[in-house]
Amino acid sequence: MTDSLHTIADHIRYAFSYMNRAEMYFGHGYQDAWDESVALVLQILHLPWDFDQQLWGCRLLDEERSAVLEAIRKRVDDRMPLAYVTGKAWFCGLPFEVDERVLVPRSPIAELIERGFGPWLRHEPNRVLDMCTGSACIGIACAHVFEGAQVDCADVSADALQVAERNVVLHKLQDRVHLHHSDVFDGLDASCRGQYDLIVSNPPYVDAQDVSTMPEEYRKEPPIGLASGADGLDITRRILKEAAHWLSDQGLLVVELGNSWVNLEAAYPDFSFTWVEFEHGGHGVFVMTAHELKTGKW
Repeated sequence: MTDSLHTIADHIRYAFSYMNRAEMYFGHGYQDAWDESVALVLQILHLPWDFDQQLWGCRLLDEERSAVLEAIRKRVDDRMPLAYVTGKAWFCGLPFEVDERVLVPRSPIAELIERGFGPWLRHEPNRVLDMCTGSACIGIACAHVFEGAQVDCADVSADALQVAERNVVLHKLQDRVHLHHSDVFDGLDASCRGQYDLIVSNPPYVDAQDVSTMPEEYRKEPPIGLASGADGLDITRRILKEAAHWLSDQGLLVVELGNSWVNLEAAYPDFSFTWVEFEHGGHGVFVMTAHELKTGKW
């Protein structure tokens, strides 16, 4: 059947039909089968996302056809997220290398980074911590926005840090972005206590119920980056208890919790959380000052 596929357009149409028949789940950057089909074929062919549609009639070489068809098979039959198929994802308009050792970058925190964490962060930070960094996409994006800042990226997963290291090199930020093997704050340099003007974290936050019903595509991601106990708050509780000791007096904490934001409010009913409203979609991200952390009962 696939022997009759010859052009770029043929393969995009084939991928689109194949995905529609398979009732795929889209939650890693593209919203529907059409956008994902176009992205898949163009990326495998090393073509830009805005490649002229008038040239979609170009015929593929045999090796290109094989590569595209294998990529479609992995995405549809194996339910592998597209970023793992291509080995690349985009975050804050920046490219990142990714594989099954890290989550696929997709945090709404990107919008906060692009606006410099305003209006809550009033001064450009000197030192930033990206907690539970994974691919280091948040930390690296912060380094691009805050060009004078030193950025520490911490993760408990040594495998994830290997991917993060590749991305630090990719962006030529070895002089400003530093990686740390750390279980939350345990493992960080004690001399950094009280020095971070900004701590950003997209920690594991999926509760047990959501873990049990996740689409198969999410099950391809590392469980250590997703699950966080019965209510999804195991890591967040630790961050809330310890972050005040690591923030500067005017420091800011930013944490993503997704659907578990409801559980957080139930766990701390006496605290009024500040939840970020996003223009481009996303929810469950709170911001908190160093003062609020120090006076809260965690």
